[in-house]
Amino acid sequence: MKESTKDEVMGKAHEIKGAVKEMTGKAIGKRKLEAEGKGEKVAGKVQGTIGRLEKAVGK
Repeated sequence: MKESTKDEVMGKAHEIKGAVKEMTGKAIGKRKLEAEGKGEKVAGKVQGTIGRLEKAVGK
């Protein structure tokens, strides 16, 4: 198994951070924070996918 790329690691970190923001926003009723969290999760997934693609093509 190849080593994780920087984008994969950072993407996962953004996903986790976004999930926490989203849950916190839901819990305290802050729609803006919840939306920011959702957006950050999506951005993290995209970044992670880019990292996996880079690894697949051998960058």
